[in-house]
Amino acid sequence: MPLTLHLAADDLTRCRFAISPLCQTHEALRMLRRPARHGYHRAWLRRLGRTLAGLDLSPLWLFVPRPGGYTPDFLGAPPDEPYPSIDDELARMRATDPALARAEMARSLACTAGLAESPQGRAALDDPAGTVRRLADLTELAWHALLAPDWPRHRAVLAADVAHRSRQAADGGLDALLTDLHPGIDWAGHRLTLRMYDDLADAQRADGRGILLMPSVFVWPDVVSGFARPWQPTVIYPARGMGRLHAPAPRPPEALARLLGHQRAAVLAGLTAPAPTTELARRHGLAPSTVSAHLTALRDAGLLDSRRQGHYVLYGRTGLGDALVDGN
Repeated sequence: MPLTLHLAADDLTRCRFAISPLCQTHEALRMLRRPARHGYHRAWLRRLGRTLAGLDLSPLWLFVPRPGGYTPDFLGAPPDEPYPSIDDELARMRATDPALARAEMARSLACTAGLAESPQGRAALDDPAGTVRRLADLTELAWHALLAPDWPRHRAVLAADVAHRSRQAADGGLDALLTDLHPGIDWAGHRLTLRMYDDLADAQRADGRGILLMPSVFVWPDVVSGFARPWQPTVIYPARGMGRLHAPAPRPPEALARLLGHQRAAVLAGLTAPAPTTELARRHGLAPSTVSAHLTALRDAGLLDSRRQGHYVLYGRTGLGDALVDGN
């Protein structure tokens, strides 16, 4: 049987989105262990090959079992706010109740025959508080080595997905939003059904807190749910536009470059998803002050708009900007 979440009226009014650096780190690590998820990230994996070879993440790998196994939820816990910082999320992870951590680690180890009785498994369970600290330290190391350098670009793709789906909900209601999340998700009669899952007896059930929806660039082709109590029921789904994540900035049309200048045209053409000034500066090899001047001019011309998200201001093309880049 698939995993089915029955959403009452309170759940439907409390559905929300979040972008979580910790969850993205967690899913990146799971992706490394699951070749079926490598498809969109082969160039990224090649680029990070030497970095990955130098990382000893073996204590973390203990809790990332084969596909279908359970990974402790506290390693990538659903956040309480929409745009948490990685520092706040790591602090929350380090504050995990040792009894909860031990229960989740024991469940994870039980997915692999004999692992709970191995020296590594026994050591982890005998000192759950110490194990949580070590796993948090390794997660922080993985974040800085693997995700932090590219995080502005990742965040821009995730933010664009949230913006798109928020417009879907505004235009067509929750039916339009929930029916388009993933081919493996069905929505009918207040039931959200994840067909890729077996029914999980101990999975968290909708209980009036709503469903947390989190896009991810690392979860494709899967969709992830099944969080147990006390975590909020959550669905992690592949973000739109993730296929462009590692692609170089597109070259602007020559006519557009003649009209706007090569740098300004490149900035406009490269905004296939909303992005902050710092990411655009890195992407185009320009000083942030130069990019800022280009963005201001393009916004004043009605080709871009901007919105604040957490600590960042994201710039995205307007309909007029899209038409100009497309040559319409």
